Amino acid sequence: MSAEANPATPGPVAPTAPRRKARPRIDLRRLGRAALLGSAARDRLPDAIGHVAEAHRAHFPDADLEPLRRAYVLAESSHRGQMRKSGEPYITHPLAVTLILAELGAETTTLTASLLHDTVEDTDVTLDQVREEFGEEVRYLVDGVTKLEKVDYGAAAEPETFRKMLVATGSDVRVMSIKLADRLHNMRTLGVMRPEKQARIAKVTRDVLIPLAERLGVQALKTELEDLVFAILHPEEYEHTRELIAENAARPDDPLADIAEEVRGVLREADIQAEVLIRPRHFVSVHRVGRKRGQLRGADFGRVLVLVNEDADCYGVLGELHTCMTPVVSEFKDFIAVPKFNLYQSLHTAVARADGQVAEVLIRTHQMHKAAEAGVVALGNPYAPPSEEQSAGDGERADPTRPGWLSRLLDWQRAAPDPDTFWSTLREDLAQDREITVFRPDGGTLGLPEGASCVDAAYAQYGEDAHACIGARVNGRLATLSTVLKDGDSVQLLMGQDPASEPSREWLDHAHTPAARIAIQRWLAAHPEGTGRDSAPTDGDAPGPDDALARGDGQLGRTDSPADPVDPAGPLGTGRPRGAEVLLDGPGSGARLARCCTPVPPDEITGFAVRGGLVTVHRVECAAVARMTGTGRAEVGVRWGDTAECRVTLVAESFGRPHLLADLTEAIALEGAEIVSATVEPPSQQRVRHTYTLQLPDAAHLPALMRAMRNVPGVYDVSRAQHQAPTS
Repeated sequence: MSAEANPATPGPVAPTAPRRKARPRIDLRRLGRAALLGSAARDRLPDAIGHVAEAHRAHFPDADLEPLRRAYVLAESSHRGQMRKSGEPYITHPLAVTLILAELGAETTTLTASLLHDTVEDTDVTLDQVREEFGEEVRYLVDGVTKLEKVDYGAAAEPETFRKMLVATGSDVRVMSIKLADRLHNMRTLGVMRPEKQARIAKVTRDVLIPLAERLGVQALKTELEDLVFAILHPEEYEHTRELIAENAARPDDPLADIAEEVRGVLREADIQAEVLIRPRHFVSVHRVGRKRGQLRGADFGRVLVLVNEDADCYGVLGELHTCMTPVVSEFKDFIAVPKFNLYQSLHTAVARADGQVAEVLIRTHQMHKAAEAGVVALGNPYAPPSEEQSAGDGERADPTRPGWLSRLLDWQRAAPDPDTFWSTLREDLAQDREITVFRPDGGTLGLPEGASCVDAAYAQYGEDAHACIGARVNGRLATLSTVLKDGDSVQLLMGQDPASEPSREWLDHAHTPAARIAIQRWLAAHPEGTGRDSAPTDGDAPGPDDALARGDGQLGRTDSPADPVDPAGPLGTGRPRGAEVLLDGPGSGARLARCCTPVPPDEITGFAVRGGLVTVHRVECAAVARMTGTGRAEVGVRWGDTAECRVTLVAESFGRPHLLADLTEAIALEGAEIVSATVEPPSQQRVRHTYTLQLPDAAHLPALMRAMRNVPGVYDVSRAQHQAPTS
């Protein structure tokens, strides 16, 4: 890539590997004259691709340049006589595109295909000829790029054009790399076109290709494309920004240089080998900072870049800077521990000077810097056998050069019912320029757009199987599927077991990702007679006790509310023990277990006397105990006797689904407990609360009973009752 994209200004540094000097942009007219000289002898490289060879050898010293020589000879002879609208011979275009990719570090196969990328479309060269001369891999890349050429920028053509682009990109990201470099060179020479056509091409570049470059991590291409689009679509603001940058460059003092020198001193003292550079912001970045901060100061026109050799050194640099300088803690971000969705890794921080100016500092390894600049272009050949590290991944990216977001994008574009739906969802997705990372219980991560909900997380993790999702826990707490997630949240998705599970139409209101929206829309379109869970009486609403009895799903007793001051030894309790035996340490006519906390052995208990000499027995942590003690009520000593049988009230919280009540009562029966009474409250936000008063033959069986109830699909928690009942 040419030097003007985003140059870094070096200063005195600690000893490190020599930095390769950036090359000036090539003179296309001179290159055109060299190209017209014809093919060179077989024993030497044509002069016209000397720049390409030099840039390529800088990244791959042992690269075989023979395929590049043969590709140039074929391209030059095929395009001979063709001219660009700017006046140069047409061969200058594939040469310039190939040079951009060579500067980024693309491997030989990509450069070979880049030289040939227009031959099949614009000349008599065929794909079979390309295969015979250069192999199947080059033929495949040329074919992929050819399908994206001659783009009609009319509104009707855009959806299908970019759908094909994504299909080609998903098969091999090198196709998109060539396309982006092709667009960059076309944007550089766009001035020969009519203003209205310039604006039309710039808008498509802004809306689709720049976001794709961002997602592929090719920052060097993305930043220059942004500046070129900015100059075309906002010429007045571009000119104002250019003047600001020129004025800052003419200032005698440079606060960034002072900060960079201070950083070098800190790292020399700490004996950390590092390269410290001043990295100027590109035009769009300066414009954005100006809109955010208002008046720009010297430190706002660039950032300090620190390059080290090892990952651990990044954190060592961070520690030294935060110790010896004044850090702005709110600006710290760790993209090494949690890389961004486009594979970007770096530590971001900021330090403040005494005069109040704040300088941003980027800390990364040389390899991270290469990936940050060139993205997937620098990550190798997807046809090469994967390394052990790549094979040991979590399976999200089978192709080491394919970011996870691209795999997901390909999934939903295949599911999109028509090009227009695809186009609208693509633009919505690309408009999301920020992504969050949430963590799964197994330690894996999910990348989601900012503003995504649990619905989006479900479809990102499970695809269309997410139709069976019944809820989620966010950071350990139960949450509705509409809950908006934040960066760093831990998300556990709770899945139902019923194969007939279906999504709710309401989920569309909370779905932000194309994968979620298209999957839900497809299901609703395939089931026009139903409208999802929210309209199915047995899906969104838990069946009531009467329904269960009518179906013979379980044996239920009276449905008294646990807060009812009805003696549990009432009509249905006749002939059954009231619970475990309780012995009084003082006078009293008898003991009764409180309904608000239903104590069972071996709970720690206490008692309070009520009228008639009766003593109510509570668990010591019961809220009623603190309330009565606070009012001066005297406690009565109580203790458990030898009787193991007991009665307890349990509260089960679940998501509504068919046959849930039957499964719960079956689980209770299998544990040998009898249901004395049950209550099923009306559902709220797809959540249902069940309350059971149960008779257990042995209090020791209570933990096993609660585990069995929790294991029923759809039940997310079972707890002992803690009702705020009136005190006795």
